[in-house]
Amino acid sequence: MRPRTRQGEGTVRPEKLRACGEGVVIEPGAVILHPENVSLGDYVYVGHYAVLNGYHTGELVCGAGTWIGQHCLLHGAGGLTLGAEVGVGPGCRILTSTHADPGPGEPIMRGALELAPVSIGDGSDLGCNAVILPGVTIGRRVQVGAGAVVRVDLPDDCLAAGVPARVVGRRR
Repeated sequence: MRPRTRQGEGTVRPEKLRACGEGVVIEPGAVILHPENVSLGDYVYVGHYAVLNGYHTGELVCGAGTWIGQHCLLHGAGGLTLGAEVGVGPGCRILTSTHADPGPGEPIMRGALELAPVSIGDGSDLGCNAVILPGVTIGRRVQVGAGAVVRVDLPDDCLAAGVPARVVGRRR
């Protein structure tokens, strides 16, 4: 078994962030891990009990005017970029890592950590409890439905929903 290491207490101290813009609101109960790798643009909102993990290997960047709802998990190990004015609904999960299969008879957690960046374009919105998997690029002004599991890239101005998510329409 691998020895475990602590990720820190997650106490939010804006001065410890890589960057913290004007008018940022971080609600009580929010946790920011590896704040040295987290950048928040102007007027970003971070909801109660959200967890932002810059991780020790990646960077988590939120553009100006982005809104992160309550109970979200944003994991930036592989690099995570949210554009300007992105909405992240309550309970969303955005992941940038997975474990490689270590082979038959081995626990999956023994597999090497594979990192893949995620990018969410300006003006997009993720419905409540959506899950964005490693390596996905979501275009600009995309609406992702509640509970969707996004595992493939989504083009600009589309509507996506389902498990797995698929394009179900275009924004007009």
